[in-house]
Amino acid sequence: MSFVSLFPFLPVPHPISTATDKSQENHFNQLFQILLTMGHSWGERCRHVSFGLVQGMKTRTGEVVFLEDVLDEARARMLHNMNQSTTTKELEDPKDTAEKVGISALIVQDFKGHLQSGYKFDWDRMLQAQGDTGVFLQYTHARLCSLLRRNEGVEEATFNPTSLCEQTGITILQHLLRYDEVLYQSNQDLQPKHLVNFLLKLCHFIASAHRELPVKGSPPEVAQARLRLFGGACSVLASGMRILGITPVQKM
Repeated sequence: MSFVSLFPFLPVPHPISTATDKSQENHFNQLFQILLTMGHSWGERCRHVSFGLVQGMKTRTGEVVFLEDVLDEARARMLHNMNQSTTTKELEDPKDTAEKVGISALIVQDFKGHLQSGYKFDWDRMLQAQGDTGVFLQYTHARLCSLLRRNEGVEEATFNPTSLCEQTGITILQHLLRYDEVLYQSNQDLQPKHLVNFLLKLCHFIASAHRELPVKGSPPEVAQARLRLFGGACSVLASGMRILGITPVQKM
């Protein structure tokens, strides 16, 4: 699958792309040269996006792994983890949520490092709720959605940006300002790690802000400013996840 197809909202400088493991790089470079020799000028726009090999990937059914098996396994394991957790919310469709979170875990595991770097696959580490995982991304987004739902109406107050004077809030604002830069960088070198790590870092900042910048019980202007900050962070987090091919969940 072409990595370029995972960035449907970005202008792509290399519209013709192919993705296979890095051992095939020489083959595709030769193919592109043949296309140019044949007079196909669009061969200049071709680019091989190589990736490393995944070691240790297997399901309960055996060594041979198909994509459908991996997706089914991710959903089953995530559903089991959700059923075991005491913090899991009551959901209309737990299996659908488990599938979305499981897929996000697979994508983040695959994309948080350099595409050409191989890695050892670990189901338990990939599905952890804490740490740099897709589950952590989804949990953070769901928690922000819950915060916004609980405080509906607070944003109607007059917005006073000077109320965001704490360093925690300023750090989040400064980080959000890098979003365009990160998208441009990922688009230039076709490496999703820039966006993935930006989102994971944002989640860590938000985790600190939940503790240090409470909305409930704060003066109206302060509560409104903090809720605006959390709302902006939630919007950027959801946007970045969708670019990566992840469907954000609002409850989990």
